[in-house]
Amino acid sequence: MKFGIDRLLEDSTLRLPLVGKRVALLAHPASVTQDLTHSLDALASLSDITLSAAFGPQHGLRGDKQDNMMESADFIDPVLGIPVFSLYGEVRYPTDAMMDTFDVLLVDLQDLGCRIYTFITTLRYVLEAAAKHNKQVWILDRPNPAGRPVEGFTLRAGWESFVGAAAMPMRHGLTMAELAKWFINTLALDVDCQIIAMEGWQPNTAPGYGWPLGERVWINPSPNAPNLGMARCYAGTVMLEGATLSEGRGTTRPLELFGAPDIDAGRIIKTMRDMAPQWLQGCRLRECWFEPTFHKHAHQLCAGVQIHVEDSAYDHDAFRPWRLQTLAFKAIRTLQPDYPLWRDFPYEYELDRLAIDVINGSPLLREWVDDAQATPEDLEALVQIDEKAWEEQRRAFLLY
Repeated sequence: MKFGIDRLLEDSTLRLPLVGKRVALLAHPASVTQDLTHSLDALASLSDITLSAAFGPQHGLRGDKQDNMMESADFIDPVLGIPVFSLYGEVRYPTDAMMDTFDVLLVDLQDLGCRIYTFITTLRYVLEAAAKHNKQVWILDRPNPAGRPVEGFTLRAGWESFVGAAAMPMRHGLTMAELAKWFINTLALDVDCQIIAMEGWQPNTAPGYGWPLGERVWINPSPNAPNLGMARCYAGTVMLEGATLSEGRGTTRPLELFGAPDIDAGRIIKTMRDMAPQWLQGCRLRECWFEPTFHKHAHQLCAGVQIHVEDSAYDHDAFRPWRLQTLAFKAIRTLQPDYPLWRDFPYEYELDRLAIDVINGSPLLREWVDDAQATPEDLEALVQIDEKAWEEQRRAFLLY
């Protein structure tokens, strides 16, 4: 199969509209070609492309910032001599001066298929800025490694944030180009947006179910996105950023496991199976131990649970990471009613709302976990309404 960047590089006729234009690129470390050349370098090698600027999202063009809320600075590329602007530094919305440096912005970002992944919000912001400044945007499309399944509550009005760009569920099942089409339609943006689609993407085909295993190398789009397993789990395990439990930052398997020094992982797994075994399908859970080298519970031995989604037990259609992680929270609350589960700290510049609510786009999930009388059936009835509505809404924007 071919990603959008590879099609653009191979076919000079696709590039004809770019000739004579000042071209900028929005990219990160996973923005590479099939032969692993970074997209910025590959574009710079073309005689018919005039690169005038580059942009980096959260974690930077180089992916050098490890944690959330660690900002990147602007700099001049030492080889190309062009400005590289940070959209996660002094600003997150491109300034007028930044927009004046180009005529066409190429967007080549590898997403993880989850609403909270901030590259989606950056996509919205650059589309809005392009509409304001009459600039053209080209989306060089890439796979959604989590595939087409949909899961989670839709973000509620008033809960928009940098980790909640708009009213979509946690696991949206769209590519970046499809998201761009949805943003333009939903926000009524008057912007010239061109799409260089992929060739041969098969999101329902094993064993990748979204990621072309055996054809393309996985490169971390952000420092704690090290493999396909993480991408599959992320729509659930990202909620751990709003909890006191470790999500495995400071280990070699971040966002595939969770734990803390003061929990009983074996009892948690058993309680989860007793409460809602249907929410544990498609994967395997394993009790484990780990000691983070940094971040939450650093240098403390943690009892944990690892979610395994890379062997023959993985069932793409049955696996529901958002429900699984929600159930883990519920099991802990059942076993230890007074456990200090929710982390109260400034999260992605939101200072007056709990992180778990910002992540979920409403208090609905937290309220269900904390309600001793609420059952899995109660949550299932609520969330299915949102999921079915999104599946219907997104249909018009699917490209593949």
